[in-house]
Amino acid sequence: MQIFPAIDLSGGQVVRLYQGDYDKMTVYGQDPCAVARDFIAAGAKYLHVVDLDGAKDGTLANFESIAAIAKQGGLYIEVGGGIRTEERIKQYLDLGVGRCILGTIAVKDFDFTARMAQTYGDRIAVGVDARDGYVAVNGWKELSAEKGVDFCRRLYAAGVSTVIYTDISRDGAEKGTNLELYRELAKIEGLKVTASGGVSSLEELKELQAIGTHAAILGKALYTGRLDLKTVIEEVGAC
Repeated sequence: MQIFPAIDLSGGQVVRLYQGDYDKMTVYGQDPCAVARDFIAAGAKYLHVVDLDGAKDGTLANFESIAAIAKQGGLYIEVGGGIRTEERIKQYLDLGVGRCILGTIAVKDFDFTARMAQTYGDRIAVGVDARDGYVAVNGWKELSAEKGVDFCRRLYAAGVSTVIYTDISRDGAEKGTNLELYRELAKIEGLKVTASGGVSSLEELKELQAIGTHAAILGKALYTGRLDLKTVIEEVGAC
C-alpha cells in the first residue's frame, strides 16, 4: 500500500484543520520544504499536498511553496486544492507534480472531469470528500445531493482510475478511519482508492491494506506523533 504523508498549506505554512473547519487550524511548521525533507528521511516515496487557500477561493496562494517542494525532488507528489481548469493542471504538471486532484470541479462540471481523465490518464485523481455520506464541495463548506460511494462509481465509469476518499467527520480527529466505507469502496472493481481522514493506528493501516485499499494519506497522526512514518512505511508501505 502506498503511504502518502500530507502537507496542507495555508499562507505558506504547514497546517492541519479539524474536520475541515478553517476556524480550527493548527500550524505545525513554517517551512514546507523542511517537512518534506523529514518525510524523505523517514523513507517516504510519496507526498500528498493540499492548497487549502486554493480549495476555498480558487487562487494560487501556495503555488510557490508547492513549486519549491517539487524542485527538491525525491517524492512523487499529488496536489489538490483549487484545481478547476486545464490551465491549472498544466501549471502543476509542469512543476514536476505527478498527479493533480480535482475536487469541487468534479461535482460542478463532471464532463470536464471526464475529459481531463481521458486526456491525462492516471495523472488525474478525484478527491471525494464526504460528510454524512454525501459529497461536500467548496472547501467542504457545501453539501451536494449525491452520495459519495455512488459518485465514485460514476467517476470510475467515466474513466477516473484513482479516487481519494475523505470522511470529513474523521479528518483531523484521530478517532480512526471509516473502515466500513473502504470495504464498500473496495467492491468497485478496478478503482484505486486512497483512504484519507482519521487514520491513526498501524492496525487500521494493516486492515486497509487487507481490504485492498491502494493508498493511505497520513496527516495529523504524524504531526502529533501518534504514528511514526518510518515504522508505518516499514510495516505496510510499498515502493
